[in-house]
Amino acid sequence: MRPNDHPTTVGLVQTRYFTFAEDEPFRLESGASLSPVTLAYETYGTLNRDRSNAILILHALSGSAHAAGRHHPDDPKPGWWDDCIGPGKAFDTERFFVISSNVIGSCYGSTGPASIDPTTGKPYGLRFPVVTIGDMVNAQVRLLDHLGIDTLLCAAGGSMGGMQVLEWAAHHSHRLRAAIPIATTAHHSPMLIAFSEVGRQAIYADPNWNRGDYYDRAVKPDAGLAVARMVGHITYLSERSMQQKFGRRLQGRERYGYEFQTEFEVESYLKYNGSKFTRRFDANSYLYITKAMDYFDLAARHGTLAAAFEQAQHIKFLVISFTSDWLYPSYHSKELVAALTAAGCDVTYLDIESSWGHDAFLLEVDTMTRLLSSFLDRLADETH
Repeated sequence: MRPNDHPTTVGLVQTRYFTFAEDEPFRLESGASLSPVTLAYETYGTLNRDRSNAILILHALSGSAHAAGRHHPDDPKPGWWDDCIGPGKAFDTERFFVISSNVIGSCYGSTGPASIDPTTGKPYGLRFPVVTIGDMVNAQVRLLDHLGIDTLLCAAGGSMGGMQVLEWAAHHSHRLRAAIPIATTAHHSPMLIAFSEVGRQAIYADPNWNRGDYYDRAVKPDAGLAVARMVGHITYLSERSMQQKFGRRLQGRERYGYEFQTEFEVESYLKYNGSKFTRRFDANSYLYITKAMDYFDLAARHGTLAAAFEQAQHIKFLVISFTSDWLYPSYHSKELVAALTAAGCDVTYLDIESSWGHDAFLLEVDTMTRLLSSFLDRLADETH
Protein backbone atom coordinates (compact mmCIF):
# COMPACT_ATOMS: atom_id res chain seq x y z
CA MET A 1 0.00 0.00 0.00
CA ARG A 2 1.10 3.55 -0.59
CA PRO A 3 2.20 5.76 2.34
CA ASN A 4 -0.83 6.95 4.26
CA ASP A 5 0.51 10.27 5.50
CA HIS A 6 -2.48 11.94 3.82
CA PRO A 7 -6.25 11.51 4.10
CA THR A 8 -7.43 8.10 2.91
CA THR A 9 -11.03 9.04 2.29
CA VAL A 10 -12.73 11.00 -0.46
CA GLY A 11 -14.70 12.76 2.29
CA LEU A 12 -18.24 13.99 1.77
CA VAL A 13 -19.72 13.20 -1.62
CA GLN A 14 -22.92 13.95 -3.48
CA THR A 15 -25.00 11.76 -5.75
CA ARG A 16 -25.77 13.40 -9.09
CA TYR A 17 -28.41 12.56 -11.67
CA PHE A 18 -28.19 12.49 -15.45
CA THR A 19 -31.39 12.25 -17.47
CA PHE A 20 -31.50 11.44 -21.18
CA ALA A 21 -33.85 10.02 -23.83
CA GLU A 22 -36.38 12.75 -23.14
CA ASP A 23 -37.05 13.40 -26.83
CA GLU A 24 -35.98 10.13 -28.46
CA PRO A 25 -36.68 6.89 -26.51
CA PHE A 26 -33.81 4.73 -25.31
CA ARG A 27 -34.05 1.47 -27.27
CA LEU A 28 -33.47 -1.71 -25.23
CA GLU A 29 -32.12 -5.03 -26.48
CA SER A 30 -35.57 -6.58 -26.10
CA GLY A 31 -36.98 -4.11 -28.61
CA ALA A 32 -38.83 -2.17 -25.91
CA SER A 33 -37.88 1.41 -25.08
CA LEU A 34 -37.71 3.81 -22.16
CA SER A 35 -38.25 7.55 -22.06
CA PRO A 36 -36.91 9.36 -20.16
CA VAL A 37 -34.02 7.54 -18.43
CA THR A 38 -32.19 8.77 -15.34
CA LEU A 39 -28.85 7.49 -14.05
CA ALA A 40 -27.67 8.21 -10.51
CA TYR A 41 -23.90 8.59 -10.36
CA GLU A 42 -21.02 9.82 -8.22
CA THR A 43 -17.50 10.92 -9.10
CA TYR A 44 -14.32 11.02 -7.02
CA GLY A 45 -11.04 12.71 -7.85
CA THR A 46 -10.35 15.10 -10.70
CA LEU A 47 -10.55 14.55 -14.45
CA ASN A 48 -7.21 15.55 -15.98
CA ARG A 49 -6.80 17.99 -18.84
CA ASP A 50 -6.71 15.41 -21.62
CA ARG A 51 -9.51 13.37 -19.98
CA SER A 52 -7.38 10.23 -19.97
CA ASN A 53 -7.55 9.21 -16.28
CA ALA A 54 -11.19 8.13 -15.94
CA ILE A 55 -12.00 4.80 -14.29
CA LEU A 56 -15.53 3.40 -14.29
CA ILE A 57 -16.49 1.33 -11.24
CA LEU A 58 -19.37 -1.10 -11.79
CA HIS A 59 -21.46 -2.48 -8.96
CA ALA A 60 -22.95 -5.88 -8.13
CA LEU A 61 -26.61 -6.88 -7.80
CA SER A 62 -27.53 -4.80 -4.75
CA GLY A 63 -24.97 -2.02 -5.20
CA SER A 64 -25.49 1.66 -5.86
CA ALA A 65 -23.70 4.68 -7.23
CA HIS A 66 -22.43 5.39 -3.73
CA ALA A 67 -19.13 3.55 -3.91
CA ALA A 68 -16.95 5.75 -1.67
CA GLY A 69 -17.05 8.52 0.91
CA ARG A 70 -20.02 9.62 2.99
CA HIS A 71 -23.08 11.67 2.11
CA HIS A 72 -23.07 13.51 5.44
CA PRO A 73 -20.82 13.54 8.52
CA ASP A 74 -23.15 11.27 10.51
CA ASP A 75 -23.32 8.51 7.88
CA PRO A 76 -22.84 5.21 9.75
CA LYS A 77 -21.14 3.61 6.76
CA PRO A 78 -19.19 4.85 3.75
CA GLY A 79 -19.78 3.74 0.14
CA TRP A 80 -19.74 0.03 -0.66
CA TRP A 81 -16.13 -0.05 -2.04
CA ASP A 82 -14.67 2.70 0.12
CA ASP A 83 -11.80 0.41 1.12
CA CYS A 84 -10.53 0.50 -2.46
CA ILE A 85 -11.44 4.03 -3.63
CA GLY A 86 -9.69 7.09 -2.24
CA PRO A 87 -6.31 8.80 -1.83
CA GLY A 88 -3.55 6.20 -1.80
CA LYS A 89 -5.97 3.31 -2.22
CA ALA A 90 -6.23 0.87 -5.12
CA PHE A 91 -8.26 3.35 -7.18
CA ASP A 92 -6.20 6.34 -6.13
CA THR A 93 -8.31 9.48 -6.38
CA GLU A 94 -5.18 11.63 -6.31
CA ARG A 95 -4.35 10.17 -9.73
CA PHE A 96 -7.62 8.94 -11.21
CA PHE A 97 -11.10 10.30 -11.87
CA VAL A 98 -13.39 7.56 -10.59
CA ILE A 99 -17.00 7.27 -11.76
CA SER A 100 -19.66 5.04 -10.23
CA SER A 101 -23.22 4.85 -11.56
CA ASN A 102 -26.31 2.94 -10.50
CA VAL A 103 -27.63 0.56 -13.16
CA ILE A 104 -31.02 0.98 -14.79
CA GLY A 105 -33.52 -1.39 -13.23
CA SER A 106 -32.16 -0.72 -9.74
CA CYS A 107 -33.74 1.32 -6.95
CA TYR A 108 -31.03 3.79 -5.92
CA GLY A 109 -31.92 6.74 -8.10
CA SER A 110 -31.64 5.27 -11.59
CA THR A 111 -34.77 4.50 -13.60
CA GLY A 112 -36.29 1.21 -12.50
CA PRO A 113 -39.59 -0.48 -11.68
CA ALA A 114 -40.18 1.83 -8.70
CA SER A 115 -39.82 4.92 -10.92
CA ILE A 116 -42.83 6.85 -12.14
CA ASP A 117 -44.13 5.80 -15.55
CA PRO A 118 -44.78 9.14 -17.33
CA THR A 119 -47.66 7.60 -19.28
CA THR A 120 -49.62 6.69 -16.13
CA GLY A 121 -48.20 8.87 -13.36
CA LYS A 122 -47.74 5.74 -11.23
CA PRO A 123 -44.74 3.49 -10.51
CA TYR A 124 -43.92 1.15 -13.39
CA GLY A 125 -44.02 -2.08 -11.39
CA LEU A 126 -44.04 -4.96 -13.89
CA ARG A 127 -44.85 -2.53 -16.69
CA PHE A 128 -41.15 -1.67 -16.58
CA PRO A 129 -39.47 -3.41 -19.54
CA VAL A 130 -36.98 -6.20 -18.90
CA VAL A 131 -33.43 -4.87 -19.10
CA THR A 132 -30.13 -6.62 -19.85
CA ILE A 133 -26.49 -6.14 -18.89
CA GLY A 134 -26.08 -4.67 -22.40
CA ASP A 135 -28.81 -2.11 -21.69
CA MET A 136 -27.13 -1.14 -18.44
CA VAL A 137 -23.82 -0.56 -20.22
CA ASN A 138 -25.44 1.32 -23.13
CA ALA A 139 -26.90 3.72 -20.56
CA GLN A 140 -23.42 4.15 -19.04
CA VAL A 141 -22.10 5.03 -22.50
CA ARG A 142 -24.61 7.89 -22.55
CA LEU A 143 -23.30 9.01 -19.16
CA LEU A 144 -19.71 9.08 -20.43
CA ASP A 145 -20.84 11.15 -23.42
CA HIS A 146 -22.50 13.56 -20.97
CA LEU A 147 -19.25 13.80 -18.96
CA GLY A 148 -17.22 14.41 -22.12
CA ILE A 149 -15.10 11.28 -21.75
CA ASP A 150 -14.30 9.49 -24.99
CA THR A 151 -12.09 6.72 -23.59
CA LEU A 152 -11.91 5.10 -20.17
CA LEU A 153 -8.53 4.27 -18.72
CA CYS A 154 -10.19 1.28 -17.10
CA ALA A 155 -13.51 -0.35 -16.22
CA ALA A 156 -13.56 -2.48 -13.07
CA GLY A 157 -16.11 -4.39 -11.05
CA GLY A 158 -16.92 -7.59 -9.22
CA SER A 159 -19.76 -10.09 -9.64
CA MET A 160 -22.46 -8.44 -11.80
CA GLY A 161 -20.05 -5.51 -12.03
CA GLY A 162 -17.61 -7.87 -13.72
CA MET A 163 -20.28 -8.82 -16.25
CA GLN A 164 -20.64 -5.15 -17.12
CA VAL A 165 -16.85 -4.92 -17.52
CA LEU A 166 -16.97 -7.80 -20.01
CA GLU A 167 -19.87 -6.16 -21.85
CA TRP A 168 -17.84 -2.96 -22.15
CA ALA A 169 -14.86 -4.90 -23.52
CA ALA A 170 -16.92 -6.93 -25.98
CA HIS A 171 -19.16 -4.20 -27.39
CA HIS A 172 -17.52 -0.85 -26.62
CA SER A 173 -13.86 -1.81 -26.87
CA HIS A 174 -12.91 1.39 -28.71
CA ARG A 175 -13.73 3.34 -25.55
CA LEU A 176 -11.69 1.23 -23.16
CA ARG A 177 -7.95 0.81 -22.48
CA ALA A 178 -8.11 -1.76 -19.68
CA ALA A 179 -10.62 -4.06 -18.02
CA ILE A 180 -10.67 -5.64 -14.54
CA PRO A 181 -13.42 -8.27 -14.23
CA ILE A 182 -13.40 -9.69 -10.69
CA ALA A 183 -15.14 -12.80 -9.32
CA THR A 184 -17.44 -12.97 -12.30
CA THR A 185 -18.53 -15.02 -15.29
CA ALA A 186 -19.29 -14.67 -19.01
CA HIS A 187 -22.56 -16.56 -18.50
CA HIS A 188 -24.63 -18.04 -15.69
CA SER A 189 -24.52 -21.80 -15.30
CA PRO A 190 -27.78 -23.72 -14.79
CA MET A 191 -27.03 -23.82 -11.06
CA LEU A 192 -26.73 -20.03 -10.89
CA ILE A 193 -29.97 -19.57 -12.82
CA ALA A 194 -31.58 -21.98 -10.36
CA PHE A 195 -30.47 -19.91 -7.37
CA SER A 196 -31.80 -16.77 -9.06
CA GLU A 197 -35.13 -18.44 -9.68
CA VAL A 198 -35.50 -19.61 -6.07
CA GLY A 199 -35.11 -15.99 -4.99
CA ARG A 200 -37.64 -14.79 -7.54
CA GLN A 201 -40.13 -17.50 -6.55
CA ALA A 202 -39.84 -16.41 -2.92
CA ILE A 203 -40.92 -12.91 -3.97
CA TYR A 204 -43.72 -14.18 -6.22
CA ALA A 205 -45.06 -16.29 -3.34
CA ASP A 206 -45.34 -13.30 -1.00
CA PRO A 207 -49.04 -12.29 -1.06
CA ASN A 208 -48.00 -8.66 -0.63
CA TRP A 209 -46.11 -8.72 -3.93
CA ASN A 210 -49.43 -8.38 -5.81
CA ARG A 211 -47.76 -8.98 -9.19
CA GLY A 212 -45.44 -6.06 -8.60
CA ASP A 213 -48.18 -3.53 -7.83
CA TYR A 214 -47.43 -2.77 -4.18
CA TYR A 215 -45.93 0.72 -4.12
CA ASP A 216 -49.04 2.43 -2.77
CA ARG A 217 -49.54 -0.19 -0.07
CA ALA A 218 -48.44 0.05 3.53
CA VAL A 219 -47.16 -3.53 3.51
CA LYS A 220 -44.52 -4.52 0.96
CA PRO A 221 -43.39 -8.04 -0.06
CA ASP A 222 -40.68 -7.95 2.58
CA ALA A 223 -41.00 -11.59 3.62
CA GLY A 224 -40.35 -12.82 0.08
CA LEU A 225 -37.50 -10.37 -0.52
CA ALA A 226 -35.89 -11.34 2.80
CA VAL A 227 -35.90 -15.03 1.85
CA ALA A 228 -34.48 -14.20 -1.57
CA ARG A 229 -31.66 -12.29 0.11
CA MET A 230 -31.03 -15.12 2.57
CA VAL A 231 -30.64 -17.59 -0.29
CA GLY A 232 -28.37 -15.20 -2.18
CA HIS A 233 -26.30 -14.40 0.90
CA ILE A 234 -25.46 -18.06 1.43
CA THR A 235 -23.88 -18.15 -2.04
CA TYR A 236 -21.70 -15.13 -1.21
CA LEU A 237 -20.01 -16.97 1.65
CA SER A 238 -17.98 -20.19 1.76
CA GLU A 239 -18.27 -23.30 3.91
CA ARG A 240 -14.99 -22.43 5.59
CA SER A 241 -15.96 -18.84 6.37
CA MET A 242 -19.34 -19.98 7.73
CA GLN A 243 -17.65 -22.59 9.89
CA GLN A 244 -15.21 -19.99 11.24
CA LYS A 245 -17.89 -17.37 11.83
CA PHE A 246 -20.74 -19.52 13.17
CA GLY A 247 -19.84 -23.17 13.56
CA ARG A 248 -22.80 -24.97 15.11
CA ARG A 249 -23.11 -22.43 17.93
CA LEU A 250 -26.53 -21.64 19.33
CA GLN A 251 -27.85 -18.09 19.56
CA GLY A 252 -28.82 -16.97 23.06
CA ARG A 253 -29.22 -20.46 24.52
CA GLU A 254 -27.13 -23.36 25.74
CA ARG A 255 -29.18 -26.33 24.48
CA TYR A 256 -31.62 -27.25 21.76
CA GLY A 257 -35.17 -26.10 22.34
CA TYR A 258 -36.76 -28.83 20.23
CA GLU A 259 -39.02 -26.26 18.61
CA PHE A 260 -39.30 -24.44 15.29
CA GLN A 261 -37.58 -21.24 16.38
CA THR A 262 -34.32 -19.60 15.41
CA GLU A 263 -31.70 -21.46 17.42
CA PHE A 264 -28.39 -21.47 15.56
CA GLU A 265 -26.23 -18.38 15.13
CA VAL A 266 -26.19 -18.86 11.37
CA GLU A 267 -30.00 -18.84 11.30
CA SER A 268 -30.09 -15.60 13.26
CA TYR A 269 -27.48 -14.05 10.98
CA LEU A 270 -29.41 -14.89 7.82
CA LYS A 271 -32.70 -13.61 9.23
CA TYR A 272 -31.06 -10.37 10.34
CA ASN A 273 -29.46 -9.77 6.95
CA GLY A 274 -32.64 -10.66 5.10
CA SER A 275 -34.67 -8.24 7.19
CA LYS A 276 -32.08 -5.48 6.87
CA PHE A 277 -32.05 -5.89 3.09
CA THR A 278 -35.77 -5.16 2.84
CA ARG A 279 -35.17 -1.72 4.35
CA ARG A 280 -32.92 -0.67 1.49
CA PHE A 281 -33.89 -2.63 -1.62
CA ASP A 282 -36.93 -3.05 -3.86
CA ALA A 283 -38.38 -6.50 -4.53
CA ASN A 284 -39.18 -5.74 -8.17
CA SER A 285 -35.62 -4.50 -8.75
CA TYR A 286 -34.38 -7.83 -7.39
CA LEU A 287 -36.49 -9.61 -10.02
CA TYR A 288 -35.28 -7.43 -12.89
CA ILE A 289 -31.59 -7.47 -12.01
CA THR A 290 -31.38 -11.22 -11.40
CA LYS A 291 -33.13 -11.78 -14.73
CA ALA A 292 -30.59 -9.52 -16.46
CA MET A 293 -27.77 -11.58 -14.95
CA ASP A 294 -29.36 -14.83 -16.10
CA TYR A 295 -29.75 -13.53 -19.66
CA PHE A 296 -26.09 -12.48 -19.92
CA ASP A 297 -24.22 -14.84 -22.27
CA LEU A 298 -21.46 -13.45 -24.48
CA ALA A 299 -20.69 -16.79 -26.13
CA ALA A 300 -24.29 -17.29 -27.27
CA ARG A 301 -24.37 -13.83 -28.83
CA HIS A 302 -21.12 -14.28 -30.76
CA GLY A 303 -20.91 -18.01 -31.45
CA THR A 304 -17.90 -18.45 -29.17
CA LEU A 305 -16.60 -16.54 -26.18
CA ALA A 306 -13.33 -15.81 -27.99
CA ALA A 307 -15.26 -14.23 -30.86
CA ALA A 308 -16.86 -11.79 -28.42
CA PHE A 309 -13.45 -10.19 -27.83
CA GLU A 310 -12.13 -10.02 -31.40
CA GLN A 311 -12.21 -6.22 -31.28
CA ALA A 312 -10.63 -6.03 -27.80
CA GLN A 313 -7.04 -6.98 -28.62
CA HIS A 314 -5.75 -3.54 -27.57
CA ILE A 315 -7.33 -3.83 -24.10
CA LYS A 316 -5.24 -4.99 -21.15
CA PHE A 317 -7.18 -7.40 -18.95
CA LEU A 318 -6.65 -8.25 -15.30
CA VAL A 319 -8.94 -11.18 -14.43
CA ILE A 320 -9.26 -12.03 -10.74
CA SER A 321 -10.96 -14.99 -9.06
CA PHE A 322 -10.93 -16.43 -5.54
CA THR A 323 -10.28 -20.03 -4.59
CA SER A 324 -13.27 -20.36 -2.22
CA ASP A 325 -15.82 -18.64 -4.47
CA TRP A 326 -18.43 -21.26 -5.30
CA LEU A 327 -20.93 -18.79 -6.78
CA TYR A 328 -18.51 -17.97 -9.62
CA PRO A 329 -15.83 -20.64 -9.19
CA SER A 330 -12.35 -20.07 -10.55
CA TYR A 331 -13.05 -22.24 -13.59
CA HIS A 332 -15.40 -19.51 -14.86
CA SER A 333 -12.49 -17.06 -14.88
CA LYS A 334 -10.17 -19.65 -16.42
CA GLU A 335 -12.62 -20.17 -19.28
CA LEU A 336 -12.68 -16.40 -19.75
CA VAL A 337 -8.88 -16.20 -19.74
CA ALA A 338 -8.66 -18.99 -22.33
CA ALA A 339 -11.09 -17.13 -24.58
CA LEU A 340 -9.24 -13.83 -24.18
CA THR A 341 -5.95 -15.55 -24.99
CA ALA A 342 -7.48 -17.18 -28.06
CA ALA A 343 -8.69 -13.75 -29.19
CA GLY A 344 -5.13 -12.39 -28.90
CA CYS A 345 -5.79 -10.16 -25.91
CA ASP A 346 -3.22 -9.08 -23.31
CA VAL A 347 -4.46 -10.83 -20.16
CA THR A 348 -3.14 -11.32 -16.64
CA TYR A 349 -4.93 -13.83 -14.43
CA LEU A 350 -4.79 -14.11 -10.65
CA ASP A 351 -6.57 -16.80 -8.65
CA ILE A 352 -6.31 -15.51 -5.09
CA GLU A 353 -6.23 -17.83 -2.10
CA SER A 354 -9.04 -16.74 0.22
CA SER A 355 -11.53 -18.28 2.64
CA TRP A 356 -14.14 -15.52 2.20
CA GLY A 357 -15.99 -17.01 -0.76
CA HIS A 358 -17.58 -14.72 -3.34
CA ASP A 359 -17.47 -11.74 -0.96
CA ALA A 360 -13.66 -11.85 -1.05
CA PHE A 361 -13.54 -9.07 -3.67
CA LEU A 362 -14.98 -6.75 -1.00
CA LEU A 363 -13.05 -8.16 1.97
CA GLU A 364 -9.50 -8.99 0.76
CA VAL A 365 -8.62 -5.30 0.96
CA ASP A 366 -4.83 -5.48 1.36
CA THR A 367 -4.43 -8.05 -1.41
CA MET A 368 -6.77 -6.18 -3.75
CA THR A 369 -5.02 -2.89 -3.06
CA ARG A 370 -1.61 -4.33 -3.83
CA LEU A 371 -2.67 -6.09 -7.02
CA LEU A 372 -4.91 -3.38 -8.44
CA SER A 373 -2.41 -0.63 -7.62
CA SER A 374 0.37 -2.48 -9.40
CA PHE A 375 -1.78 -3.07 -12.49
CA LEU A 376 -2.99 0.54 -12.63
CA ASP A 377 0.53 1.87 -12.09
CA ARG A 378 1.76 0.01 -15.15
CA LEU A 379 -1.28 1.06 -17.13
CA ALA A 380 -0.86 4.73 -16.27
CA ASP A 381 2.87 4.62 -17.06
CA GLU A 382 2.17 3.11 -20.49
CA THR A 383 -0.52 5.67 -21.19
CA HIS A 384 1.81 8.65 -20.75
